[in-house]
Amino acid sequence: MIYGGPGEKSLGERAKPQIAEGGDAIVRVTHTTICGTDLHILKGDVPGCAPGRILGHEGVGVIDSVGPAVTNFTPGDHVLISCITACGRCDYCRRGIYSHCRTGGWLLGNEIDGTQAEYVRIPHADTSLYPIPAGMDEEALVMLSDILPTGFECGVLNGKVAPGSSVAIVGAGPIGLAVLLTAQFYTPAQIIMIDMDANRLAVARRFGATRTIDSRSEDPVEIVRGLTDGQGVDAAIEAVGVPATFELCQDLVAPGGVIANIGVHGRKADLHLERLWSHNITVTTRLVDTVTTPMLLKTVAAEKIDAGQLVTHRFSLDAILDAYDVFGRAAKTQALKVLITP
Repeated sequence: MIYGGPGEKSLGERAKPQIAEGGDAIVRVTHTTICGTDLHILKGDVPGCAPGRILGHEGVGVIDSVGPAVTNFTPGDHVLISCITACGRCDYCRRGIYSHCRTGGWLLGNEIDGTQAEYVRIPHADTSLYPIPAGMDEEALVMLSDILPTGFECGVLNGKVAPGSSVAIVGAGPIGLAVLLTAQFYTPAQIIMIDMDANRLAVARRFGATRTIDSRSEDPVEIVRGLTDGQGVDAAIEAVGVPATFELCQDLVAPGGVIANIGVHGRKADLHLERLWSHNITVTTRLVDTVTTPMLLKTVAAEKIDAGQLVTHRFSLDAILDAYDVFGRAAKTQALKVLITP
């Protein structure tokens, strides 16, 4: 799947990728998916992604070949592909900020060719791939490439979700639902999901939301304040990436609370410091580091989270244009995550 510039995409043929550095692995992709970030790229919100790039940064697969410096993997191994590439040695990696690795970070489907193809080259394979235990549902594990660690790290951890706390998640797409699933590790008293899509709100209720708000017909601020003794929530988590939802979070958060931004923003949003300056509010931003992927892998293996329930549609790679159409019209198609199998 090739990005042709804002609004342009096509399915085409490319040569099979080759080992370029000693730490590389070539992975035969068995399952991949489309991320909301891919839609942001197509809208022109990620100017660093150049036309001609193969899209995709999520997936699972089988090792096809490895470079001479790779020690953890051999051909035939089944692996989870992380959306973040990490050398494991630079100053940022040593601090656990893999997203800003000096020779890695968000490379796949952004700075180098990605996973929406039959094969993909993975730099720093030893520290950017994870072995898949035998017997696990590999389709479900695609959710661990990006959305589950993103929801957990950028939403739950940055939002300081705690036992007994109140949480509002603005946006019930795959990322917002990933926040909802992983927030329950910490048993908050209230998890309020806000969206304009009735189907996604119904899914949120099935996934454990204590209250859902349809912002087309209900006033989120009024309802949230009614649920929290007029104070607002301890954590307001933005999972859309448009100015209106970020500004809504500023209206929902209680004094001393946290606004945790996850959404990919292509336009500026107002920060109302004239109201927030005296309220002890923390605003956090983050690109997922995937430091929690090993823990989440164990959690899914122990069946504490059913990651596979996020998959709603399945396509072959030759039908990926249809997959983009379905994913891009989620309000009508009721799509969450679409699984693509080369």
